[in-house]
Amino acid sequence: MSYQVDCLYGAVLVLAGRGHIKQRLMTAFEENLAEIHDDDLPVAVRQTFADIRRQMYQVAPLNGEGAVRASVRKMSPEQASICAKSLVSLYAELLQSADGGQGMLPLGQHERSGVPPFLVKSG
Repeated sequence: MSYQVDCLYGAVLVLAGRGHIKQRLMTAFEENLAEIHDDDLPVAVRQTFADIRRQMYQVAPLNGEGAVRASVRKMSPEQASICAKSLVSLYAELLQSADGGQGMLPLGQHERSGVPPFLVKSG
């Protein structure tokens, strides 16, 4: 499963980069995720990935354009942003699944430690 983790990590790096969200989403999927099959992933994340893949291949391509590009072109910036967030969440879920949920650092603000900063020893 390391290959799938590496692919999703590459996609997340592209999504975190510069440029318009639609261009980053196209590049992230085409260069890192297009070759992953649902069956290559743990059961816990298969449906999420299948839903994302369905969105990315939703529109028939025109004039030599690929299906991913056609589908993202038809998305609004808000829809593309939601899809990108879903990919980041999928990556987090995959890491938790691979690790058995053990030893993970907090992923969101609501999961952060309740220790006030003044109680944390500085180095």
